[in-house]
Amino acid sequence: MDDRLPAHVEIGALIRAVQAAGGFATVLAKGERDAGTILIVTMENGANAKLYERMPSLDGERKFSLTRAQDAENPWEFNDYLTKRRNQDGDIWIVELDIADAERFVALQHK
Repeated sequence: MDDRLPAHVEIGALIRAVQAAGGFATVLAKGERDAGTILIVTMENGANAKLYERMPSLDGERKFSLTRAQDAENPWEFNDYLTKRRNQDGDIWIVELDIADAERFVALQHK
């Protein structure tokens, strides 16, 4: 049996935690309600976007890993990548967190 939380529950809790800490969080793309893949975009004051994706590891854990950072000289590449991922997988969730030290919220999503 899979002990993971449904995606919509996990995302709702993440958004509430960021908002309770004084930050902004929103869903950029809504995926499959229960088992959709979750991508987390972090930034601070609308800049320096980073993308975290949950990746399976050899030990069976599913931790978030930094997979992309926004290039200051070509910021559109980052958004283009998100659009491409969304087009490839209609079940994907993309959540944006805009708060100082946003990675602390990514770390809470350990499974």
